[in-house]
Amino acid sequence: MRYVAGLDGGGTKTAVTIADERGAVVRTFTAGPLNGNGLRDESVRAAVLAICGEIADACSTLDACAHICVGAAGISNPAASVRLREYLREGGYAGEVLLVGDHETALCGAHGGLNGMILISGTGSICYGRTASGRSHRAGGFGHLIDDEGSGYSIGRELLSAVVMAEDGRIPATVIKRLVFDRLQVTSVQELIGYVYAKERSKGEIAAIAPLLSEACDAGDEAAHGIVERSADALTELASAVIGRLELSQGELALAGSVLVHNRYVRESFVERLASRHPEVRCISARHDAAYGAVLLALNGLKQGK
Repeated sequence: MRYVAGLDGGGTKTAVTIADERGAVVRTFTAGPLNGNGLRDESVRAAVLAICGEIADACSTLDACAHICVGAAGISNPAASVRLREYLREGGYAGEVLLVGDHETALCGAHGGLNGMILISGTGSICYGRTASGRSHRAGGFGHLIDDEGSGYSIGRELLSAVVMAEDGRIPATVIKRLVFDRLQVTSVQELIGYVYAKERSKGEIAAIAPLLSEACDAGDEAAHGIVERSADALTELASAVIGRLELSQGELALAGSVLVHNRYVRESFVERLASRHPEVRCISARHDAAYGAVLLALNGLKQGK
């Protein structure tokens, strides 16, 4: 019996699914992060070696694993790709390796197959689609400095902006100020600025503020509802770009990521906007996770002999 492994490599952890060549899942587990952006080489190496050991245990021997697919952000960076392959070989793995973006594995998991469309709004935002003929297109996902509108980071930033704008009178007073101050344990805008611009501050920490948007909307806050509308508009633009480019005016669009899964205000506003533009596109929840999507890509590679 041959096996495959699918890895969903993130910045805080890696989800791994192992399946036999018939597609039956034999083990799932989590390991350290593989997204090399901002991580030390030794951390990535330790995670890969641990994963190789777990795969060997699940398959009785590492040689029984014929194909590994890794989905991770930043995988297009040649240095990151070379490093991951080197660590897999060091861990004793000698089979085939497929390295793809995490939006590709997320799409396959969401639809339970290689084709379809997915809109992801987590720390960042991206829409990706692939047709049965093999055409694909992505919109967004170019990082928080120049892109990622409608994402958790973007929402977190807008919440922080609302606090300072209300403080100096550019917008009316907002409940967002109290919510942000309580979450960050600060008592003044000056302290807030110190928090935001601290050298160690990460985009993930700014994105972690995003769930406060739901609380502010529950309170009927005008500024919060404005953030919802702008976020939904941005996500609609992402989806429309993919739908238009691939001519997929009918079909299913999977919704994934913490913002679309947990913030009903953004999700409902987005669904309403999309329906007005593309009434025959139906929004669905992801059927499986990205690690299982990586398994499907690995199985496809095994079938194709590559």
